[in-house]
Amino acid sequence: MRRARRSKVDPFIVMDVMEAARRAEEAGRRIIHMEVGQPGTPAPAAARAALARAMEAGALGYTVALGLPELRARIARHYAQWYGVDLDPARVVVTPGSSGAFILAFTALFDAGARVGIGAPGYPSYRQILRALDLVPVDIQTSAENRLQPVPEDLAGRDLAGLLVASPGNPTGTMLDRAALSALIGAAQDSGAQFISDEIYHGLHYEAPAVSALEITDECYVINSFSKYFSMTGWRIGWMVVPEDHVRTIERLAQNLFICPPHASQIAALAAMECGEELEANRAVYTRNRALMLEGLPRAGFDRIAPPDGAFYVYADVRHLTDDSRALAAEILERAGVAVTPGLDFDPVRGAGTLRFSYARATDDIEEGLARLTAFMAAR
Repeated sequence: MRRARRSKVDPFIVMDVMEAARRAEEAGRRIIHMEVGQPGTPAPAAARAALARAMEAGALGYTVALGLPELRARIARHYAQWYGVDLDPARVVVTPGSSGAFILAFTALFDAGARVGIGAPGYPSYRQILRALDLVPVDIQTSAENRLQPVPEDLAGRDLAGLLVASPGNPTGTMLDRAALSALIGAAQDSGAQFISDEIYHGLHYEAPAVSALEITDECYVINSFSKYFSMTGWRIGWMVVPEDHVRTIERLAQNLFICPPHASQIAALAAMECGEELEANRAVYTRNRALMLEGLPRAGFDRIAPPDGAFYVYADVRHLTDDSRALAAEILERAGVAVTPGLDFDPVRGAGTLRFSYARATDDIEEGLARLTAFMAAR
């Protein structure tokens, strides 16, 4: 059968690395996972308990398309607590992961052929989802001087229908402060570009908290998820906040594309939002892991790095070691038993000279991974 042109998206390389690591583990090897942006901790205990009670109490069926009203109200209260933003719960849309939110946002905001700017390096699925929807991803090659984040000058002459920005970013962990985010939003609006803020790593910060675009404007889409700070990757539950006059548009799309987010995950997510003590304990582990990475990676020989402000990644320039990051990552997996992600996932132009290291797992794993990397580089 013939395949559609828009189905020809690139693979998500980190998933290929995960599969190679799985095969190595199946063969009896112990692999240290520094490739995937997935917390090593489970969903909060109270979230799992709440779901167990709900499953005993009755069937879990469809919910309304925009999500459980009590969860939407709790997310709105979250914005008051974290950001001082008074948010109408009616503007909150619960989604099947942040991936579902991106599909809804791109479909609601852009017609086929629209050009949407994304920072490079950046999360690879932005590019592939845009392509699958017959949209045109426009890579903005960010600079080290700007901590690999877009700046207003990068928008000049690009004729963008939209701009998608992540702070903290993946793979870099760098953040935009209030002034930088405000300037970027202003530049996008002045040029007629719709602004989408990916905030799924909010809560995972190591000094100043991240700034939400909702602190600056209501004329934007904000996307978040329970995957990272709330440690619920496999539950596939996220949310977004949209302008009031976009709610019905999103509702119609959600009804038809997804029917509703998973009921079970919504129940767990609602309970997870009350688990601050456990979640902050998780963040303390990442804080410790970050310190180990910033000390251990340079000692191993990966010394061209920028300290991340948030998330749980270190993005390393390895051009002095290779011009093929995919081959280097495969060599590290084979010889050191450490899975890392080639930068090609995040930057098709410059990614052959970069690697991403995740420190989302247990501290013991991070320490062993760093020891293995040090030995590998010494013998290379």
